[in-house]
Amino acid sequence: MTSIKNIAFIFLILGLQFAWSQEENQGYKKRILETTEVDFLTSYYSQDGDNAAVSGGKGTEELTDVTGTIIVSIPLNDDDVLTIDAGVSAYTSASSSNVDPFDKRSDADPFVASSGASQSDTWVNLTGSYSHSSDDRNDVWSAKFSVSSEYDYFSLGFGGSYAKLFNEKNTEASINANVYLDKWTTIYPFELRPFGNDGVGFFRPDEITGNSNYTPNFTELNKTNRNSYSLGLGLSQILHKNVQGLISFDIINQQGLLSTPFQRVYFSDVPNSFIENFQLADDIERLPDDRLKLALGGRLNWYLNEILTLRTYYRYYFDDWGVHSHTASIEAAAKLNDKFTLYPSYRFYNQSGADYFAPYEGHLSSEEFYTSDYDLSEYTANQYGLGVSYTDIFTKMHISKFGLKSIDLKFYQYDRDTTFSSSIITVGVKFVRD
Repeated sequence: MTSIKNIAFIFLILGLQFAWSQEENQGYKKRILETTEVDFLTSYYSQDGDNAAVSGGKGTEELTDVTGTIIVSIPLNDDDVLTIDAGVSAYTSASSSNVDPFDKRSDADPFVASSGASQSDTWVNLTGSYSHSSDDRNDVWSAKFSVSSEYDYFSLGFGGSYAKLFNEKNTEASINANVYLDKWTTIYPFELRPFGNDGVGFFRPDEITGNSNYTPNFTELNKTNRNSYSLGLGLSQILHKNVQGLISFDIINQQGLLSTPFQRVYFSDVPNSFIENFQLADDIERLPDDRLKLALGGRLNWYLNEILTLRTYYRYYFDDWGVHSHTASIEAAAKLNDKFTLYPSYRFYNQSGADYFAPYEGHLSSEEFYTSDYDLSEYTANQYGLGVSYTDIFTKMHISKFGLKSIDLKFYQYDRDTTFSSSIITVGVKFVRD
């Protein structure tokens, strides 16, 4: 569920902006950030579907997640800014609850949530970043460090970036690099635990129907770490007084445990075993311990007039697991008046399936790698969004010594052609210190 929460969190921070400028003709160096800014961000996310990876490609994908984040940006002097970002995300998942579906409250069923410990979890994150700009504002350096944790996952991250402005600030080249060092606590499907190295767990052989000789060939994973390394390059150019373009290239390499330990797989050549209405796992998801991802993107922003601005984006992605994808999006910023702006948007996504994906009971036990996680399947998705922003540059409303600068409200509806759908509402409020 980490990837879902990481997606929700990305939506939350879309409203955060930084700007810099210089007034050379007056011999005055303007501060990068005039005063302390505080952003309060929150979201509510919900999803549903019928292809849960926890239960081998079938079953409920119902999940809800509530996230709260506070971002504090502090000017240390004219050139340097320190930003502290702290967030908490709490989710409840019918899907992940079926890591242990045998709660005896009701018959185990992949389409019914159990009351197991994995039904809910809390994710916490703390990120600190520091940025420095040169006197002429043509060079910007930044560094960051992050730590995040949840019930079965812990992550440390660090990285940095450099941006160079030239051609009278009409052109900007940038490079950024990040490293994430993650650690899993391996939690396996309940019925497989007695067959692991430690023999931990309670098994109920007298209740098995179907193939009563349930003896899965299960071995525990020998890796519990995941390291991710990313490098991004960008080049933006003002093409016209009303048009700005950007091209970007990203490369990511992941090494270590890239499968999820509690996601089941069912084989077509193994007889089925059941307890109540729940099919017992033939094995867990097995994926290679290395993955290389590449993405090439382009963005074009067009200022049509004082009322309307269009923002378009396209990205092509591919990796060495056989996944290829296309992303295209468009957003309009329609200024209603001096304070309110409307943001309708649309995003299209299409991807091919990974080499190692097959649906429920689509794999053979002789295969080396296998998954029934529909995030790695072939699918097409559409996302529709609508946002509204309120801005008061004079910060007339105050709470103590902080003035209200802006409020952003956005809603997104996401639908795949695999029965999966989700929606998210995000709210962001920015205050500035007087």
